[in-house]
Order: sequence, then structure tokens, then C-alpha cells
Amino acid sequence: MSANAYNPLDEHHQSSLEDNSTSYSSDENEQTWISWFCTLKGNEFFCEVDEEYIQDDFNLSGLSSMIPYYDYALDMILDIESPNGSKLTEQQHELVESAAELLYGLIHARYILSNRGMISMLEKYKQNHFGRCPRVACNNQSCLPVGTSDVFRTATLKIFCPSCQDLYFPRNKFQGTIDGAYFGTTFPHLFLLTYQHLQPNRTKHNYVPRIFGFKIHHDKD
Repeated sequence: MSANAYNPLDEHHQSSLEDNSTSYSSDENEQTWISWFCTLKGNEFFCEVDEEYIQDDFNLSGLSSMIPYYDYALDMILDIESPNGSKLTEQQHELVESAAELLYGLIHARYILSNRGMISMLEKYKQNHFGRCPRVACNNQSCLPVGTSDVFRTATLKIFCPSCQDLYFPRNKFQGTIDGAYFGTTFPHLFLLTYQHLQPNRTKHNYVPRIFGFKIHHDKD
């Protein structure tokens, strides 16, 4: 199904944290928050962002003013116990979890444009983690994730086919609710410029409708 038509997000984007029955607890979980988040159902497109990248303030420029509970969310992502974390109410803790997802998503969109991020996404691409093009003429071409906007809560994630160069909705319903800003509008195109040997020939074949073997000709008004 082509994604030419706009697929609006719900008023409040359903967090993948809420789609899973358990929340992350550093005391009970040996995994890091980042590893845990990337293994949640529907988050298979995400790669694990290096903690060193997150700890560099330059890479997070401008995000603090966009994210509520920014300091708490950052501490959660990095598995750091916040000094005043115990003072948060249950409702505030839920808001911090949601903020951590949003913050990680926006950091992720920047990270996958870096050399290390590209390498991580390359491995996923080689393993077809992002799905294949549903168009018959593209012969199961591997796709790449893309957003149609860099502004969060504007549009959901799509997949881009390098062969027909069209957009499609992910087949997985959970992946279809991911915010497109978590991957951004630039990634697949920069990826294919970086790894030009992966760029397939663009398909020129179009299906021709026929009735009893004869092409259909439409009369012009």
C-alpha cells in the first residue's frame, strides 16, 4: 500500500513503552535502558545509540527546550539514578518514561546520520530488518526507514524503496505507529549516497492492464 496519502497520528502518539506490559526497571533488568528499548515490540527499526554519543552535549543541542523532564529523561536513558527521582509521583514517573522515549527518538534521528550510526543501520539493512518493497516490479527490494517530517508528532514512519523510490507503510502495525521524526527525512538518501554500491537500478517497468490480451486505451475527453 503506497503511503502517498497522509496517515495522521493520534492526538497523543501511543508510546511503544505503553504497548508493552512492563516498564523498564534498572534494579530488575540487567539490560541497559537503550538495549531494552530497542528490543521492544515494534522498535526493531531502531539501532542502539552509543552512550558516548549521548554524553556529548554538542549532539543534544537544542533538545532540552523541546523535551519535558529533560534531565530525568536523559538520566533514564543513560541508566543514571536521578538525585530527586524518588520524589516523583507515579504519574510524573510515567511522564518521564514517555519523555525518555521521545528524547531517545530525536537523538536517534541525529545518530543515524553519523558514521557510527550509518554502520549500525547498514547491518540492519543487510539483514532486511526494514522490510521489502511490496511492489512486484521491485523484486523484493530491501527498504529503508524514513520520516516525511523532521517535526515530531507530525507524521508516522514510512519505508522508502530505493528501486521505485516510493514510500510505503510498514507492514507491522506497531512499526506503523512510530513517529517519523525518530528517523527523519534525510537518512535513507544520505545512506544511499554513502553506500552507493547498494543503490539499485531504478525500476522503469509499469504494469499494463489488458482485457483478453489487448491493452486498454482510454478515450480523452
